[in-house]
Amino acid sequence: MSAPALEPVIGLEVHAQLKTRTKSFCGCPVVFGAEPNSAVCPVCLGYPGALPVLNREMVTLAIRLALATGCEVHGSSVFARKNYFYPDLPKGYQISQYDRPLATGGRVEVRGEGGAPRAIRLNRIHLEEDAGKSMHETPWDDVPSDVSLVDLNRAGTPLAEIVTEPDLRSPDEAYDFLVRLRRLVRWVGASDGNMEEGSLRCDANVSLRPAGSETYGTKVEIKNLNSIAHVKKALEHEIARQAETLRRGGEVVQETRLFDPGSGATRPMRSKEEAMDYRYFPDPDLGALVVDAAWRDEVAAALPELPEPRAARLSASLGLPPSDAATLCSARPFADAFEEAVAAHPANPKGIANWFLGDLLARMTDADRQEGRLPVAPAALARLVARIDDGTISGKIAKELLPLLCEGAGDVDGLIREKGLVQVTDEAPIRAAVDAVVAANPAQVAAYRGGKAATLGWFVGQVMKATGGKASPAIVNRLLRETLDA
Repeated sequence: MSAPALEPVIGLEVHAQLKTRTKSFCGCPVVFGAEPNSAVCPVCLGYPGALPVLNREMVTLAIRLALATGCEVHGSSVFARKNYFYPDLPKGYQISQYDRPLATGGRVEVRGEGGAPRAIRLNRIHLEEDAGKSMHETPWDDVPSDVSLVDLNRAGTPLAEIVTEPDLRSPDEAYDFLVRLRRLVRWVGASDGNMEEGSLRCDANVSLRPAGSETYGTKVEIKNLNSIAHVKKALEHEIARQAETLRRGGEVVQETRLFDPGSGATRPMRSKEEAMDYRYFPDPDLGALVVDAAWRDEVAAALPELPEPRAARLSASLGLPPSDAATLCSARPFADAFEEAVAAHPANPKGIANWFLGDLLARMTDADRQEGRLPVAPAALARLVARIDDGTISGKIAKELLPLLCEGAGDVDGLIREKGLVQVTDEAPIRAAVDAVVAANPAQVAAYRGGKAATLGWFVGQVMKATGGKASPAIVNRLLRETLDA
């Protein structure tokens, strides 16, 4: 009798650096790439007697994220001291939240097996401060290779930790969850979600159990996951490693492992800690965090329309395919720019969408979409589509104009006049070109009349070439059919 199939059980702990100007409990700036240990003060350096003062904006951004994911925001939560020793933790403890977090519950939908949506429950969203950064590989020639340095610029940076229930069942689901969560934290302005700069970090917990069982297997935590792709690869490797261990009759050891991007493998880091190891207790320097109804309501009123509802609205109201609407809503500034263009030319939202999803998207990086840096202004693109729709120019001419618009060479109507690109709609010269092309190519005429309908496209190309690309394609097609079908 064969062994039962094994089912992965995955939970994620995601740390989102909140988009504040200053740190959690002091006035030091939140910076990336500054001179090491230049954005520090007695509070974030852990000097004796230095007292923390809570950053209100940190709480507001976390409430925004909690409401966006459907969490219950609690009226009272408590900061605790999480005690452990590490060189990048100068106080000897981290200010975090433990048994009384800011928010609990909530959900994020992912694509489950077969593409059907599936809700991944959130256990909690809590606030904490970040630690400093240990630098094991340094860019300085005078630092020995066996010496590690510590940069405390990051110490005290505000974090929201989003903890899922163990609801994920595959590396693909974990990947999709992180893509959607990153979009959401960016969408509501809580975090820039930049994993390369460490403002979004993820730890993954994974175990295996017989499919259909309700009993969890031994859990392994994977750290050092600095990209969404690495999360997926690390889970794939760890699932295979645990499955092989169990197949051989061994036992999976509860531990923390690191992911090595070079080898694509995980390796042991340390035995897994339990909560008791951290000796949590309420921070005596910080009172209870009270979030009253007025504060929650103020944050809720300022929330933007969320990505899934917005994509559904665009699809329903503008007649866009759901996949197109979803791509337009991949970043809030990108969606805003699209709707701005549609407002400028509401007669053809599908045509505008095609330009956004084709030529514009091809010219933009992910950072461009997140920041709303379009290569051409939405109003200019709307005018370009309008000039195609009213017959002033053809789509081909519009594509020739786009690079000029992106370079700021002028406005749409001015460039059309300057370049002499007005579409020819007078049938007389177009008919003359059609007659000349047909007369010069009897073999292609015979092929068309013999049933090779695709030959029509070749004729269209020849006539457009003969007219310098200015002839109206609709008129060219009609006159060619009249001539060839005669």
